[in-house]
Amino acid sequence: MTPLSYLLRFIEEDAPFGDVTSEAVIPEGTKARAVIIAKQDGIIAGVEEAKALFEHFGVKVDVKKRDGEEVGKGDVILELEGSARSILLVERTALNVMGRMSGIATEVRKLVEKVRAVNPRVRVAGTRKTLLKPIDKRAIIIGGGEPHRFSLSDAILIKDNHLALVPLEEAIRRAKAFSVYKVVEVEVETLEDALRAARAGADVVMLDNMSPEEIAETIEALKREGLRDRVKIEVSGGITPENIADYAKLGVDVISLGYLTHSVRNFDVSLEIIGKV
Repeated sequence: MTPLSYLLRFIEEDAPFGDVTSEAVIPEGTKARAVIIAKQDGIIAGVEEAKALFEHFGVKVDVKKRDGEEVGKGDVILELEGSARSILLVERTALNVMGRMSGIATEVRKLVEKVRAVNPRVRVAGTRKTLLKPIDKRAIIIGGGEPHRFSLSDAILIKDNHLALVPLEEAIRRAKAFSVYKVVEVEVETLEDALRAARAGADVVMLDNMSPEEIAETIEALKREGLRDRVKIEVSGGITPENIADYAKLGVDVISLGYLTHSVRNFDVSLEIIGKV
């Protein structure tokens, strides 16, 4: 689960000096029951995060739908009971987290199923194109995808801006010497550079912004040189839900999309007070 300390930052941002509306109009000690419901069909995520937030403020939580489950419009996800002020304090933050995470998980699940129908071995991955990594990465996992790197500390990914400063072969040599525990991935945009990266010992070669035809040619070239089995092939750039199946057919190992986090459509969930206790 996402660390509670991270989630509480959102509460602090939303109510730096308390929820003045609830404190003004709701008598102290008022207890209420509430439900969080899905307003559309999809994959629910962020349930554990919402539960942790409500429980931190003393609200009793009964989980009806767990992370990763399919839900339909109108399904009850959580039942809540406790201080009315606490429920309303957490409401928007919990819904924001669940809405974003469920939106990501729902889209990831769709793409994973589309890809697996073509090639069950291909993985769908996110990228670092997000400022909300803890919740976005967990949402990708809940949806059945690969989170890719959580941070710059996780793995070595040599990109074009690195190669503008250091030659490809030297960059790989230096990366390999730096640590035996870190995967070394190299981003390339041409068949020639893909071969160079594989020859130099890259563990993963990312084919960036290449057409399906160019990728197919590159994979065949790697096979001819006996290099294909030495490296994993990731493809990225220009991939959409509409064309992802075309890339999955090519025999690649990973398809990564920044779209999963930088263009997510929020999933609609709502909280309803259903009465006093």
